[in-house]
Amino acid sequence: MKVKYAKLCAVVAMAAVTAIWSGCTQNKVEPMKATEIPDGSVDPAEWGKVYPEQFKLWKATSEQSPAGLSKYKKGSDVGGHPDKLDEYPFLALLYNGWGFGSEYHEPRGHYYMIQDQLEVDPGRVKAGGSCLTCKTPYAPMLAKEMGRAYFADPYKDVLAKLPKDQRTLGVACIDCHDNRTMALKISRGFTLGKALDAMGADKSKLTKQDMRNLVCAQCHVTYSVTKDKEMHSTDVVFPWHGSKVGNITIENIIKDLKSSPANGEWVQSVTGFKLAFIRHPEYELFSNGSPHWMNGVTCADCHMPQITVDGKKVSDHHIMSPLKNGLVACAACHEEKPEVLRAKIFDIQDRTMIVYLRAGYATATDAKLFEMANKAEKSGAKIDKALYAQAREDYEQAFYRVIFIGAENSTGFHNPKETMRVLTDASMYAANADAKLRMLLAQAGVNVPEKIDLELSKYTNNRGSKKLMFKPEHEIKSPTR
Repeated sequence: MKVKYAKLCAVVAMAAVTAIWSGCTQNKVEPMKATEIPDGSVDPAEWGKVYPEQFKLWKATSEQSPAGLSKYKKGSDVGGHPDKLDEYPFLALLYNGWGFGSEYHEPRGHYYMIQDQLEVDPGRVKAGGSCLTCKTPYAPMLAKEMGRAYFADPYKDVLAKLPKDQRTLGVACIDCHDNRTMALKISRGFTLGKALDAMGADKSKLTKQDMRNLVCAQCHVTYSVTKDKEMHSTDVVFPWHGSKVGNITIENIIKDLKSSPANGEWVQSVTGFKLAFIRHPEYELFSNGSPHWMNGVTCADCHMPQITVDGKKVSDHHIMSPLKNGLVACAACHEEKPEVLRAKIFDIQDRTMIVYLRAGYATATDAKLFEMANKAEKSGAKIDKALYAQAREDYEQAFYRVIFIGAENSTGFHNPKETMRVLTDASMYAANADAKLRMLLAQAGVNVPEKIDLELSKYTNNRGSKKLMFKPEHEIKSPTR
Protein backbone atom coordinates (compact mmCIF):
# COMPACT_ATOMS: atom_id res chain seq x y z
CA MET A 1 0.00 0.00 0.00
CA LYS A 2 1.39 3.36 -0.96
CA VAL A 3 -0.71 5.86 0.95
CA LYS A 4 -1.47 9.08 -0.88
CA TYR A 5 -1.90 11.90 1.58
CA ALA A 6 -4.05 14.02 -0.69
CA LYS A 7 -6.66 11.30 -0.84
CA LEU A 8 -6.45 10.59 2.87
CA CYS A 9 -6.74 14.24 3.84
CA ALA A 10 -10.00 14.42 1.93
CA VAL A 11 -11.30 11.70 4.20
CA VAL A 12 -10.22 13.67 7.28
CA ALA A 13 -12.76 16.37 6.45
CA MET A 14 -15.63 13.92 6.76
CA ALA A 15 -17.73 13.67 9.92
CA ALA A 16 -16.59 11.65 12.94
CA VAL A 17 -17.00 7.90 12.91
CA THR A 18 -20.54 6.80 13.65
CA ALA A 19 -21.67 3.35 14.69
CA ILE A 20 -22.92 1.22 11.84
CA TRP A 21 -24.26 -1.54 14.01
CA SER A 22 -27.62 -2.03 15.59
CA GLY A 23 -28.65 -4.65 18.09
CA CYS A 24 -28.95 -8.07 16.54
CA THR A 25 -29.48 -11.69 17.28
CA GLN A 26 -26.74 -13.89 15.93
CA ASN A 27 -27.71 -17.14 14.29
CA LYS A 28 -25.84 -19.94 16.00
CA VAL A 29 -24.82 -23.22 14.46
CA GLU A 30 -27.09 -26.01 15.63
CA PRO A 31 -25.33 -28.27 18.15
CA MET A 32 -23.90 -31.30 16.43
CA LYS A 33 -23.65 -34.74 17.90
CA ALA A 34 -20.14 -35.11 19.24
CA THR A 35 -18.08 -38.11 18.28
CA GLU A 36 -15.17 -38.90 20.54
CA ILE A 37 -11.72 -38.47 19.09
CA PRO A 38 -9.00 -40.69 20.63
CA ASP A 39 -6.89 -39.01 23.31
CA GLY A 40 -3.62 -37.63 22.00
CA SER A 41 -4.91 -37.10 18.45
CA VAL A 42 -3.29 -33.87 17.31
CA ASP A 43 -3.30 -34.37 13.54
CA PRO A 44 -6.37 -32.59 12.06
CA ALA A 45 -6.64 -35.40 9.48
CA GLU A 46 -7.68 -37.76 12.29
CA TRP A 47 -10.41 -35.36 13.36
CA GLY A 48 -11.34 -34.91 9.71
CA LYS A 49 -12.37 -38.54 9.44
CA VAL A 50 -15.26 -37.71 11.77
CA TYR A 51 -15.83 -34.08 10.79
CA PRO A 52 -14.96 -33.93 7.07
CA GLU A 53 -16.74 -30.64 6.36
CA GLN A 54 -14.84 -28.73 9.04
CA PHE A 55 -11.58 -30.38 8.01
CA LYS A 56 -12.05 -29.35 4.40
CA LEU A 57 -12.71 -25.77 5.47
CA TRP A 58 -9.68 -25.77 7.78
CA LYS A 59 -7.44 -26.92 4.93
CA ALA A 60 -8.73 -24.02 2.84
CA THR A 61 -6.70 -21.66 5.07
CA SER A 62 -3.76 -22.74 2.90
CA GLU A 63 -5.36 -21.23 -0.19
CA GLN A 64 -4.77 -17.77 -1.60
CA SER A 65 -7.65 -15.36 -0.98
CA PRO A 66 -9.16 -13.41 -3.90
CA ALA A 67 -7.27 -10.17 -4.45
CA GLY A 68 -8.73 -6.70 -3.90
CA LEU A 69 -11.28 -7.51 -1.18
CA SER A 70 -9.32 -6.08 1.74
CA LYS A 71 -7.80 -2.61 1.51
CA TYR A 72 -5.15 -2.66 4.22
CA LYS A 73 -4.66 -6.29 5.28
CA LYS A 74 -3.87 -8.08 2.07
CA GLY A 75 -2.04 -11.12 3.43
CA SER A 76 -2.25 -14.15 1.17
CA ASP A 77 -4.58 -12.45 -1.32
CA VAL A 78 -1.51 -11.07 -3.08
CA GLY A 79 0.20 -14.43 -3.24
CA GLY A 80 2.37 -13.91 -0.19
CA HIS A 81 2.64 -11.79 2.91
CA PRO A 82 3.47 -8.11 2.29
CA ASP A 83 6.22 -6.46 4.29
CA LYS A 84 4.92 -3.84 6.73
CA LEU A 85 8.30 -2.14 6.74
CA ASP A 86 7.79 -1.39 3.07
CA GLU A 87 4.25 -0.13 3.62
CA TYR A 88 5.07 1.89 6.76
CA PRO A 89 8.78 2.88 6.62
CA PHE A 90 8.68 4.68 9.98
CA LEU A 91 8.35 1.23 11.59
CA ALA A 92 11.76 0.26 10.20
CA LEU A 93 13.18 3.22 12.14
CA LEU A 94 11.25 2.50 15.33
CA TYR A 95 12.01 -1.25 15.24
CA ASN A 96 15.68 -0.94 14.27
CA GLY A 97 17.68 -3.20 16.59
CA TRP A 98 14.86 -5.72 16.86
CA GLY A 99 13.87 -8.74 14.78
CA PHE A 100 10.78 -6.91 13.57
CA GLY A 101 13.08 -4.25 12.17
CA SER A 102 14.62 -6.85 9.86
CA GLU A 103 11.39 -8.39 8.65
CA TYR A 104 7.76 -7.71 9.52
CA HIS A 105 5.37 -9.47 7.19
CA GLU A 106 1.62 -9.66 7.10
CA PRO A 107 0.75 -13.23 8.12
CA ARG A 108 -0.81 -15.75 5.80
CA GLY A 109 -3.58 -18.13 6.89
CA HIS A 110 -3.49 -20.27 10.04
CA TYR A 111 -2.17 -23.13 7.92
CA TYR A 112 1.16 -21.30 7.51
CA MET A 113 1.84 -20.28 11.10
CA ILE A 114 5.00 -22.34 11.54
CA GLN A 115 6.06 -22.11 7.91
CA ASP A 116 5.99 -18.32 8.08
CA GLN A 117 8.26 -18.43 11.14
CA LEU A 118 10.75 -20.72 9.43
CA GLU A 119 10.98 -18.37 6.45
CA VAL A 120 11.68 -15.15 8.35
CA ASP A 121 15.00 -13.60 9.25
CA PRO A 122 16.72 -15.59 12.05
CA GLY A 123 16.48 -12.53 14.30
CA ARG A 124 12.77 -13.18 14.60
CA VAL A 125 13.21 -16.49 16.46
CA LYS A 126 15.83 -15.46 19.02
CA ALA A 127 13.20 -15.70 21.77
CA GLY A 128 13.58 -19.49 21.65
CA GLY A 129 10.74 -21.96 22.10
CA SER A 130 8.55 -19.11 23.38
CA CYS A 131 7.87 -18.27 19.73
CA LEU A 132 6.01 -21.57 19.32
CA THR A 133 3.46 -20.83 22.03
CA CYS A 134 0.69 -19.73 19.67
CA LYS A 135 1.95 -21.50 16.59
CA THR A 136 1.88 -25.23 17.30
CA PRO A 137 -0.83 -27.37 18.93
CA TYR A 138 1.99 -29.15 20.75
CA ALA A 139 2.85 -26.03 22.78
CA PRO A 140 0.86 -26.98 25.92
CA MET A 141 2.51 -30.40 25.99
CA LEU A 142 5.99 -28.95 25.44
CA ALA A 143 5.54 -26.32 28.15
CA LYS A 144 4.36 -28.97 30.62
CA GLU A 145 7.15 -31.43 29.85
CA MET A 146 10.05 -28.99 29.47
CA GLY A 147 9.25 -26.36 32.07
CA ARG A 148 11.43 -23.26 31.83
CA ALA A 149 13.56 -24.89 29.12
CA TYR A 150 10.59 -24.66 26.76
CA PHE A 151 10.86 -20.87 26.79
CA ALA A 152 14.65 -20.56 26.90
CA ASP A 153 15.94 -23.31 24.61
CA PRO A 154 16.71 -22.41 20.97
CA TYR A 155 13.64 -22.29 18.75
CA LYS A 156 14.73 -25.02 16.37
CA ASP A 157 15.78 -27.30 19.24
CA VAL A 158 12.29 -27.10 20.71
CA LEU A 159 10.70 -27.51 17.28
CA ALA A 160 12.78 -30.66 16.73
CA LYS A 161 10.98 -32.31 19.65
CA LEU A 162 7.77 -32.46 17.61
CA PRO A 163 6.89 -35.45 15.42
CA LYS A 164 8.77 -34.91 12.17
CA ASP A 165 5.63 -34.88 10.03
CA GLN A 166 3.94 -32.36 12.36
CA ARG A 167 6.65 -29.71 12.68
CA THR A 168 4.98 -27.26 10.32
CA LEU A 169 1.45 -27.90 11.57
CA GLY A 170 -0.26 -24.67 12.57
CA VAL A 171 -3.39 -24.20 14.64
CA ALA A 172 -5.39 -27.42 14.80
CA CYS A 173 -8.70 -28.78 16.08
CA ILE A 174 -7.25 -29.71 19.47
CA ASP A 175 -6.29 -26.08 20.12
CA CYS A 176 -9.95 -25.12 20.47
CA HIS A 177 -11.97 -28.31 21.04
CA ASP A 178 -12.18 -31.03 23.66
CA ASN A 179 -11.54 -34.30 21.83
CA ARG A 180 -14.34 -36.12 23.68
CA THR A 181 -17.17 -33.58 23.71
CA MET A 182 -16.15 -31.07 21.00
CA ALA A 183 -16.82 -28.34 23.57
CA LEU A 184 -14.67 -25.23 23.21
CA LYS A 185 -11.74 -25.25 25.60
CA ILE A 186 -8.78 -23.17 26.76
CA SER A 187 -5.77 -25.25 25.79
CA ARG A 188 -3.26 -22.51 26.74
CA GLY A 189 -3.76 -22.55 30.48
CA PHE A 190 -0.13 -21.57 30.95
CA THR A 191 -0.76 -18.23 29.20
CA LEU A 192 -4.42 -17.25 28.83
CA GLY A 193 -5.43 -19.22 31.93
CA LYS A 194 -2.88 -17.36 34.05
CA ALA A 195 -3.93 -14.03 32.55
CA LEU A 196 -7.59 -14.63 33.41
CA ASP A 197 -6.60 -15.55 36.94
CA ALA A 198 -4.58 -12.33 37.20
CA MET A 199 -7.72 -10.36 36.34
CA GLY A 200 -9.80 -12.25 38.89
CA ALA A 201 -11.96 -14.00 36.28
CA ASP A 202 -13.74 -17.15 37.46
CA LYS A 203 -12.95 -19.70 34.74
CA SER A 204 -15.55 -22.12 36.13
CA LYS A 205 -18.30 -19.68 35.16
CA LEU A 206 -17.28 -19.10 31.55
CA THR A 207 -20.23 -19.48 29.17
CA LYS A 208 -20.22 -20.87 25.66
CA GLN A 209 -20.52 -17.28 24.45
CA ASP A 210 -17.41 -16.38 26.47
CA MET A 211 -15.56 -19.29 24.93
CA ARG A 212 -16.40 -18.14 21.40
CA ASN A 213 -14.13 -15.20 22.18
CA LEU A 214 -11.59 -16.79 24.48
CA VAL A 215 -10.48 -19.63 22.20
CA CYS A 216 -9.34 -16.86 19.85
CA ALA A 217 -7.89 -14.86 22.75
CA GLN A 218 -5.40 -17.65 23.36
CA CYS A 219 -3.36 -16.18 20.52
CA HIS A 220 -4.96 -13.01 19.14
CA VAL A 221 -3.63 -10.96 22.06
CA THR A 222 -0.49 -9.11 22.97
CA TYR A 223 2.08 -10.79 25.18
CA SER A 224 5.50 -10.24 26.66
CA VAL A 225 8.36 -12.74 26.41
CA THR A 226 9.94 -12.09 29.80
CA LYS A 227 13.74 -12.20 30.10
CA ASP A 228 16.32 -12.95 32.76
CA LYS A 229 19.49 -10.90 33.26
CA GLU A 230 21.23 -12.83 30.48
CA MET A 231 18.27 -12.08 28.15
CA HIS A 232 17.12 -15.70 28.02
CA SER A 233 13.35 -16.13 27.72
CA THR A 234 11.64 -17.19 30.92
CA ASP A 235 7.89 -17.04 30.19
CA VAL A 236 5.12 -15.78 27.93
CA VAL A 237 2.91 -13.35 29.84
CA PHE A 238 -0.18 -11.34 28.90
CA PRO A 239 0.18 -7.81 30.36
CA TRP A 240 -3.31 -7.70 31.82
CA HIS A 241 -2.60 -7.02 35.50
CA GLY A 242 -4.89 -4.27 36.71
CA SER A 243 -7.41 -4.87 33.92
CA LYS A 244 -10.78 -6.62 33.85
CA VAL A 245 -12.49 -8.72 31.21
CA GLY A 246 -14.15 -6.22 28.88
CA ASN A 247 -11.85 -3.43 30.03
CA ILE A 248 -8.26 -4.23 29.11
CA THR A 249 -7.03 -0.72 28.41
CA ILE A 250 -3.88 0.46 26.69
CA GLU A 251 -3.08 2.44 29.84
CA ASN A 252 -3.01 -0.72 31.98
CA ILE A 253 -1.12 -2.68 29.33
CA ILE A 254 1.61 -0.02 29.24
CA LYS A 255 1.68 0.20 33.03
CA ASP A 256 2.08 -3.58 33.26
CA LEU A 257 4.79 -3.68 30.59
CA LYS A 258 6.75 -0.88 32.30
CA SER A 259 6.37 -2.43 35.76
CA SER A 260 9.21 -4.93 35.43
CA PRO A 261 12.64 -4.98 33.77
CA ALA A 262 11.85 -8.58 32.76
CA ASN A 263 9.50 -7.20 30.09
CA GLY A 264 12.34 -5.39 28.36
CA GLU A 265 12.84 -7.62 25.33
CA TRP A 266 15.07 -5.46 23.13
CA VAL A 267 17.10 -2.28 22.76
CA GLN A 268 15.92 0.32 20.25
CA SER A 269 18.95 1.32 18.20
CA VAL A 270 17.95 4.90 17.49
CA THR A 271 17.32 5.90 21.11
CA GLY A 272 19.26 3.24 23.04
CA PHE A 273 16.15 2.53 25.15
CA LYS A 274 15.37 -0.96 26.41
CA LEU A 275 11.71 -1.55 25.58
CA ALA A 276 8.89 -4.05 25.76
CA PHE A 277 6.74 -4.84 22.75
CA ILE A 278 3.09 -5.17 21.75
CA ARG A 279 1.76 -7.80 19.36
CA HIS A 280 -1.61 -8.27 17.60
CA PRO A 281 -3.97 -7.20 20.47
CA GLU A 282 -7.22 -8.05 18.67
CA TYR A 283 -8.98 -9.37 21.78
CA GLU A 284 -7.96 -6.42 23.95
CA LEU A 285 -9.18 -3.79 21.48
CA PHE A 286 -12.37 -5.64 20.52
CA SER A 287 -13.43 -6.47 24.08
CA ASN A 288 -12.90 -2.96 25.43
CA GLY A 289 -16.45 -1.73 24.93
CA SER A 290 -16.63 -2.02 21.14
CA PRO A 291 -20.07 -1.85 19.47
CA HIS A 292 -20.00 -5.51 18.48
CA TRP A 293 -18.82 -6.61 21.93
CA MET A 294 -21.56 -4.59 23.64
CA ASN A 295 -24.14 -6.25 21.39
CA GLY A 296 -22.96 -9.73 22.37
CA VAL A 297 -21.23 -10.50 19.07
CA THR A 298 -18.22 -12.81 19.34
CA CYS A 299 -15.08 -13.38 17.31
CA ALA A 300 -16.58 -16.61 15.97
CA ASP A 301 -19.77 -14.88 14.83
CA CYS A 302 -17.81 -12.70 12.41
CA HIS A 303 -14.84 -14.86 11.50
CA MET A 304 -16.53 -18.28 11.56
CA PRO A 305 -20.09 -17.63 10.37
CA GLN A 306 -22.65 -20.37 9.87
CA ILE A 307 -22.55 -21.77 6.34
CA THR A 308 -23.94 -24.80 4.56
CA VAL A 309 -21.53 -27.44 3.26
CA ASP A 310 -22.86 -30.54 1.51
CA GLY A 311 -26.27 -29.91 3.04
CA LYS A 312 -24.93 -29.50 6.58
CA LYS A 313 -24.85 -26.30 8.62
CA VAL A 314 -21.41 -25.79 10.11
CA SER A 315 -19.20 -23.01 11.41
CA ASP A 316 -16.87 -21.84 8.67
CA HIS A 317 -13.42 -23.08 9.69
CA HIS A 318 -11.86 -21.26 6.73
CA ILE A 319 -11.13 -18.44 9.15
CA MET A 320 -10.60 -15.07 7.50
CA SER A 321 -11.63 -11.44 7.51
CA PRO A 322 -15.32 -11.00 6.64
CA LEU A 323 -14.10 -8.62 3.92
CA LYS A 324 -12.58 -11.60 2.12
CA ASN A 325 -15.67 -13.75 2.51
CA GLY A 326 -18.29 -11.56 0.87
CA LEU A 327 -19.34 -10.14 4.27
CA VAL A 328 -21.47 -13.25 4.75
CA ALA A 329 -21.27 -12.97 8.53
CA CYS A 330 -22.57 -9.39 8.48
CA ALA A 331 -25.86 -10.48 6.88
CA ALA A 332 -26.90 -12.05 10.18
CA CYS A 333 -27.45 -8.56 11.61
CA HIS A 334 -27.19 -5.97 8.86
CA GLU A 335 -29.71 -5.24 6.15
CA GLU A 336 -27.37 -3.11 4.03
CA LYS A 337 -25.96 -4.51 0.84
CA PRO A 338 -22.37 -5.83 1.02
CA GLU A 339 -21.01 -2.95 -1.07
CA VAL A 340 -22.52 -0.43 1.36
CA LEU A 341 -21.06 -2.20 4.38
CA ARG A 342 -17.70 -2.53 2.65
CA ALA A 343 -17.63 1.23 2.00
CA LYS A 344 -18.40 1.92 5.67
CA ILE A 345 -15.63 -0.42 6.80
CA PHE A 346 -13.14 1.23 4.45
CA ASP A 347 -14.21 4.65 5.71
CA ILE A 348 -13.40 3.62 9.30
CA GLN A 349 -10.09 2.15 8.20
CA ASP A 350 -9.16 5.22 6.14
CA ARG A 351 -9.78 7.46 9.13
CA THR A 352 -7.69 5.17 11.30
CA MET A 353 -4.84 5.17 8.81
CA ILE A 354 -4.67 8.97 8.67
CA VAL A 355 -4.23 9.31 12.41
CA TYR A 356 -1.98 6.24 12.64
CA LEU A 357 0.44 7.61 10.06
CA ARG A 358 0.59 11.01 11.69
CA ALA A 359 1.18 9.51 15.14
CA GLY A 360 3.73 7.06 13.74
CA TYR A 361 5.82 9.66 11.95
CA ALA A 362 5.62 12.01 14.95
CA THR A 363 6.90 9.23 17.22
CA ALA A 364 9.69 8.41 14.75
CA THR A 365 10.65 12.09 14.77
CA ASP A 366 10.95 11.94 18.56
CA ALA A 367 13.29 8.96 18.23
CA LYS A 368 15.59 10.96 15.97
CA LEU A 369 15.53 13.88 18.42
CA PHE A 370 16.63 11.51 21.17
CA GLU A 371 19.41 10.36 18.86
CA MET A 372 20.51 14.00 18.51
CA ALA A 373 20.38 14.50 22.28
CA ASN A 374 22.43 11.35 22.92
CA LYS A 375 25.06 12.41 20.37
CA ALA A 376 25.21 15.90 21.86
CA GLU A 377 25.78 14.53 25.36
CA LYS A 378 28.58 12.26 24.10
CA SER A 379 30.18 15.33 22.54
CA GLY A 380 30.23 17.07 25.90
CA ALA A 381 27.00 19.07 25.80
CA LYS A 382 25.10 19.41 29.07
CA ILE A 383 21.68 17.73 28.83
CA ASP A 384 18.87 18.48 31.29
CA LYS A 385 18.39 15.02 32.81
CA ALA A 386 14.98 15.75 34.33
CA LEU A 387 13.60 17.11 31.07
CA TYR A 388 15.15 14.17 29.20
CA ALA A 389 13.40 11.70 31.53
CA GLN A 390 10.07 13.47 31.07
CA ALA A 391 10.49 13.40 27.30
CA ARG A 392 11.34 9.70 27.42
CA GLU A 393 8.18 8.92 29.38
CA ASP A 394 6.08 10.83 26.84
CA TYR A 395 7.89 9.08 23.99
CA GLU A 396 7.31 5.60 25.38
CA GLN A 397 3.63 6.37 25.96
CA ALA A 398 3.36 7.41 22.30
CA PHE A 399 5.44 4.47 21.06
CA TYR A 400 3.38 1.78 22.76
CA ARG A 401 0.11 3.31 21.58
CA VAL A 402 1.31 3.50 17.98
CA ILE A 403 2.44 -0.10 17.89
CA PHE A 404 -0.73 -1.23 19.71
CA ILE A 405 -2.90 -0.01 16.85
CA GLY A 406 -0.38 -0.89 14.16
CA ALA A 407 -0.10 -4.48 15.35
CA GLU A 408 -3.87 -4.92 15.79
CA ASN A 409 -5.21 -6.54 12.65
CA SER A 410 -8.47 -4.70 11.94
CA THR A 411 -7.06 -1.26 11.08
CA GLY A 412 -9.38 0.20 13.70
CA PHE A 413 -12.57 -1.59 12.72
CA HIS A 414 -12.79 -3.79 15.81
CA ASN A 415 -13.29 -0.68 17.95
CA PRO A 416 -13.30 2.62 16.01
CA LYS A 417 -13.90 4.96 18.96
CA GLU A 418 -11.22 3.40 21.15
CA THR A 419 -8.79 3.28 18.23
CA MET A 420 -9.16 7.00 17.64
CA ARG A 421 -8.74 7.71 21.36
CA VAL A 422 -5.54 5.67 21.54
CA LEU A 423 -4.03 7.26 18.44
CA THR A 424 -5.06 10.79 19.42
CA ASP A 425 -3.36 10.26 22.76
CA ALA A 426 -0.31 8.89 20.94
CA SER A 427 -0.06 12.09 18.92
CA MET A 428 -0.44 14.17 22.06
CA TYR A 429 2.35 12.31 23.87
CA ALA A 430 4.57 12.50 20.78
CA ALA A 431 4.01 16.27 20.56
CA ASN A 432 4.85 16.67 24.25
CA ALA A 433 8.07 14.71 23.82
CA ASP A 434 8.94 16.76 20.74
CA ALA A 435 8.55 20.05 22.61
CA LYS A 436 10.65 18.89 25.57
CA LEU A 437 13.39 17.47 23.37
CA ARG A 438 13.65 20.66 21.33
CA MET A 439 13.86 22.66 24.54
CA LEU A 440 16.63 20.58 26.08
CA LEU A 441 18.55 20.53 22.78
CA ALA A 442 18.29 24.32 22.53
CA GLN A 443 19.51 24.62 26.13
CA ALA A 444 22.45 22.39 25.18
CA GLY A 445 23.32 24.70 22.29
CA VAL A 446 22.23 22.31 19.54
CA ASN A 447 20.66 23.86 16.45
CA VAL A 448 17.56 21.75 15.70
CA PRO A 449 15.98 22.07 12.24
CA GLU A 450 12.21 22.53 12.11
CA LYS A 451 11.86 19.43 9.93
CA ILE A 452 13.81 16.39 11.07
CA ASP A 453 15.34 14.09 8.47
CA LEU A 454 14.17 10.60 9.42
CA GLU A 455 16.74 8.97 7.10
CA LEU A 456 14.18 6.28 6.32
CA SER A 457 16.16 4.66 3.53
CA LYS A 458 18.95 3.91 6.02
CA TYR A 459 16.59 1.77 8.06
CA THR A 460 14.63 0.19 5.22
CA ASN A 461 17.71 -0.74 3.17
CA ASN A 462 19.97 -2.12 5.86
CA ARG A 463 18.08 -5.12 7.13
CA GLY A 464 20.61 -7.96 6.98
CA SER A 465 19.74 -10.81 4.64
CA LYS A 466 16.26 -9.37 4.11
CA LYS A 467 17.27 -6.08 2.46
CA LEU A 468 14.53 -4.09 0.83
CA MET A 469 15.77 -1.92 -2.02
CA PHE A 470 13.73 1.09 -1.01
CA LYS A 471 14.82 4.13 -3.00
CA PRO A 472 15.02 7.41 -1.07
CA GLU A 473 13.02 9.27 -3.73
CA HIS A 474 10.11 6.94 -3.01
CA GLU A 475 10.04 7.56 0.72
CA ILE A 476 6.72 8.43 2.28
CA LYS A 477 7.35 11.83 3.81
CA SER A 478 6.32 12.69 7.32
CA PRO A 479 3.20 14.91 7.33
CA THR A 480 3.77 18.63 7.79
CA ARG A 481 3.95 19.34 11.48
